[in-house]
Amino acid sequence: MSRPNPVVLTAFLLGILGLLGGAALLKGGLYVGKHEGDTLHLMQIVFRMADGQLPHLDFMTPIGALAFWPIARLVEAGLGMGMAILWSQVIMATLFVPITVWVASSRLGPNVALLFGAFVMVLLLALVHGEAQRSVSISMHYNRLAWAAAFVVILAAIVPPVHPRSGLVDGIIIGLMMVIMVMIKVTYFAAFALPVVVALFLSEQRRALAWALLTGAAAALAITAFVGVEYWLAYLGDLATVAGSEIRAAPGEPLGAILGAPAYIGGSLVAVAGVILLRQARVETGGLVLLLLLPGFFYVTFQNFGNDPQWLMLVAVLLLAMRPGSDKVLRNGFGWPLREALGVTAAMALALSAPSFFNLAYSPLRHLKLDTAEYTPLLPRGGVHADLQSTKLRVDRVYTRVALDGPDSMLASFGAPGVDSDPASFRGETFEQCSVELGLPTVMDTIVRDLEKAGLAEGKSLFAADIFSSHWLFGELEPLQGGAPWYYGGLPGWDDADYLLIPLCPVVPDVRARILTVIEEQGAEGLVEIRRTPLYVLYSKG
Repeated sequence: MSRPNPVVLTAFLLGILGLLGGAALLKGGLYVGKHEGDTLHLMQIVFRMADGQLPHLDFMTPIGALAFWPIARLVEAGLGMGMAILWSQVIMATLFVPITVWVASSRLGPNVALLFGAFVMVLLLALVHGEAQRSVSISMHYNRLAWAAAFVVILAAIVPPVHPRSGLVDGIIIGLMMVIMVMIKVTYFAAFALPVVVALFLSEQRRALAWALLTGAAAALAITAFVGVEYWLAYLGDLATVAGSEIRAAPGEPLGAILGAPAYIGGSLVAVAGVILLRQARVETGGLVLLLLLPGFFYVTFQNFGNDPQWLMLVAVLLLAMRPGSDKVLRNGFGWPLREALGVTAAMALALSAPSFFNLAYSPLRHLKLDTAEYTPLLPRGGVHADLQSTKLRVDRVYTRVALDGPDSMLASFGAPGVDSDPASFRGETFEQCSVELGLPTVMDTIVRDLEKAGLAEGKSLFAADIFSSHWLFGELEPLQGGAPWYYGGLPGWDDADYLLIPLCPVVPDVRARILTVIEEQGAEGLVEIRRTPLYVLYSKG
């Protein structure tokens, strides 16, 4: 098998970087078409980190610091939030170019190396999380970065270099990629660590394994020296909270559906077929490691919103890389030539991943062509951060969903049992079932302006009985020390709060009900109602 020319591969990757990264940067800002709540969640964390706070220690999140650190450093340097996000992606993709070239050029044929490199670059530079919905979204940008790291480390582990080397560079790359996964989203590390170790051991890359372990240990020690041992304890605590949460433990389909629902069973069968065909082709190590990887692939997909099986792109590359050489005519019991059978299986994996891949690939080009006249800043008083915008329809127009079969309605007798049957109540007051569907930034901005007008905002922090507590982004309020930009359970930051804000129409009514129940269980006697409007009720902690 001929090897790819590293110069050609580098030029190809830089071409993708220039095309997609340049298209994103030329817009002069970031214009999202959905997931405003997720974007506000991102902004909260970035602003906190730019102000010197650390995730897990100063606020609660199950997402690792590296997911936000590059953006925070650029914001700290003076960039607007929108351009900081775009530049952070370009910078990370640039850092991945030599790594991807090193791994791909030593293990893959010319065409497969180009394919693999394109997958990694697209994951890093896309402006949507995946799926086939065309709207631009920066939500879950960290999943794409974690997948890119996983692609590199899995390929490096399962396919040994054609010309064995000392293992030093391979080991350092593998170790760093594993650290990236730990510091972005531990789910990826937990899912792939064992298969990677097994692959390195069975493929006789034991020097690389040793260097990978040393690199990981050195990185862990360096991080600990900077943030302290308590950082890791707090990180584990946040992960444990989320794992036990009934609110966000799994943000999509159940695990059984990820394996066998109509949208996913094709990919599952293709992956299993790949394992079988590799074993029949006497690629025992590849077949075994791919089999070990499948539970991790399924679990990560289950954990990620949208349940997009982006691992299918990697499976295609692995099957093409591990096919028997063209000089070997191997057939299975059905008489199938196994090289061709593996090629067909890889083509099936590529076909199944095509909608998501092409949505990722040309999202920066769609973004470049957007009509900015239809957009408005997410933060009306954001100053330099006005370069992060969303559609006027989604920001300015407020849509809510209201249950019409409530207890006092003419439809009460038709209400489905067990569905919204226990509306939120607090201190004897029952709140209507209502949720915000569109216009969350406007709702929060209006609440904050009203608090400012009443002289209740400056220097104060509030605990919102909802899944988001992003109000402080919109004015004079202070962020909640120890709070949770995205609510997962408990009362994080409650001790630091000056107020309890109960939105009369929250984003997630079940979260409002759960929070109010926990507060009453802990004792709400000291709370005093100090303001009531058509949008919220405000209690002071006294």
